[in-house]
Amino acid sequence: MTALPAADSTLMFREAHSAAALIAAQREANAALIGSLARQLRAQPPRFIVTCARGSSDHAATFAKYLFETQLGLSTASASPSVSSVYAAPLQLESALFVAISQSGKSPDLVRNAEAARAAGARVLALVNVEDSPLAAVAHDVIPLRAGPERSVAATKSYLCTLSALIQLAAAWGGKTELDAALGALPEAMQRSWTQDWSALVDGLQDARNLFVLGRGLGLGAAQEAALKFKETSGLHAEAFSAAEVKHGPMALIGSGFPLLVFAQDDGTQQGTLEAAAEFRARGAQVFVAAPGDPPGSTLKLGAAIHPVCAPLLQVQSFYRACNALALHRGHNPDLPPHLNKVTETV
Repeated sequence: MTALPAADSTLMFREAHSAAALIAAQREANAALIGSLARQLRAQPPRFIVTCARGSSDHAATFAKYLFETQLGLSTASASPSVSSVYAAPLQLESALFVAISQSGKSPDLVRNAEAARAAGARVLALVNVEDSPLAAVAHDVIPLRAGPERSVAATKSYLCTLSALIQLAAAWGGKTELDAALGALPEAMQRSWTQDWSALVDGLQDARNLFVLGRGLGLGAAQEAALKFKETSGLHAEAFSAAEVKHGPMALIGSGFPLLVFAQDDGTQQGTLEAAAEFRARGAQVFVAAPGDPPGSTLKLGAAIHPVCAPLLQVQSFYRACNALALHRGHNPDLPPHLNKVTETV
């Protein structure tokens, strides 16, 4: 059996750790580009927004939905890539903004969907880490993620850089000065999140077989991302649910000893999310809660809050370090998930 690496020497650890510095550099490098795009979008606003992505990028698109709807008031929906790439069904996207998100920008189905959206009258915006990718070539506008080459199969820094790029766009487009200031403070807050002790989660999930990850609103995408990473890196079956929707059936599985990881952000969803966590804990479930400001009921420390929109980045940053440690604790190399490749090219 191949020896496992030390926790701080994996690609996943090093790439996730670099995210804070990359986000600080990204904000400065993209300021003029995003400022210009925001002015154009204010002058000619889209009727609605459509996102298209897969994997971790689709979890970023979930975040984008709540971000755009809460900060800009624009209805945002997710397009299924197969509608254009497999079914070749024409869509009515006149005057829409079509946001395609991909680390590699190479997946044929995303490229085909961007082409179809452009032909259907949408303005196509690509968020990509590879600026000379096929997806970027199709788009009207490109926001570079500037995460640098990502070698770990499990995406980390590119996911966090996607969220920060989306926040920068929303802040500039909507004239949200408070949100822009929070984005400026985010790298330092992420560095603090990285140092938080989540060993309770690592120890508590060492022998787990099934897990729920809960989030709500802006935090739902973080829950989806965490559930995927548990599967990818630790061989742990995890499912993500809204902290509200979990009560519509899935909660029947939650009993004594059942593990849950709960993300809550300091907005209108926090009270309900913490109440759900308390209800499950009263049933004897093994509940781990991460919430900015560490309110009563939180068990995984995050430290001071800076803005509800930024909370998912702090949670995911802390989670990535714990997830890396958990994988090794369970005998897995997080950089080499079985049966997976870095770039998945679906059609």
